[in-house]
Amino acid sequence: MRRLFPSPLSPADLDDREWGLDELADLYAYPAALPAGTAWLRANMVSSLDGAAHHEGRSQPLSSAADMRIFGTLRGLADAVVVGAQTVRQEGYRPARAREVFAARRAALGQGPAPVIAVVSAGLDLDFSLPLFTAPLVPTIVLTGADAPAERVAAARAAGAEVLVVPGEGPGVDVARVPGLLAGRGLTRLLTEGGPRLLGQFAAAGVLDEMCLSLAPVVATGTAPRIMAGPPLVVPERFALGSVLEDGGFLFTRYGRA
Repeated sequence: MRRLFPSPLSPADLDDREWGLDELADLYAYPAALPAGTAWLRANMVSSLDGAAHHEGRSQPLSSAADMRIFGTLRGLADAVVVGAQTVRQEGYRPARAREVFAARRAALGQGPAPVIAVVSAGLDLDFSLPLFTAPLVPTIVLTGADAPAERVAAARAAGAEVLVVPGEGPGVDVARVPGLLAGRGLTRLLTEGGPRLLGQFAAAGVLDEMCLSLAPVVATGTAPRIMAGPPLVVPERFALGSVLEDGGFLFTRYGRA
């Protein structure tokens, strides 16, 4: 892996070597201080050269060993991983695990042993018998709307999940309120792994602070969506490049909202 940006680069940056997890954690560290009651929402997605967010329903075919190291690092830094229900179903989500390599860093920041998984779902069409709900290291949170079916709310709670109703108008989940709701519970370092619909909603709501995009050197074609799906923004939002790493033709980029 080599660092290509920001400049100036040292000779060591251009060496093609495996970065340590501590180095990656330093590069991807969250802002040191945030205004009270606010959260920093970071997204992590992978895309093929032709813009596919997955191949045949899974992101794994677009990934690599280096991509998974960064994926693991971003999880290791987060208070909570926010994910849509469709992604939970497609990717077979499991509970986040504690990793010794991040234990001291997390303890110093007052974090729990592993990030909370927070699932956004209006209809709660989820399999609550999965380990994600029944056997997590820290209880899984389900974020839903006021019109969620009462029997599905009861099923989620019976499985051990914590159900939070996101206030807002309409039958869905007002995703603009999700970061603030989680921040109120002390979960301020947020990571979303999509899917495209949820990520598009976060972007449209103006609450996406950072985009970590892995660009895979493959072409997938097919009908897979882009990394964000939804109606166009009235005015495209500008992001500024923060860093670029390269490994085996993969580009690992990090952008912050300008």
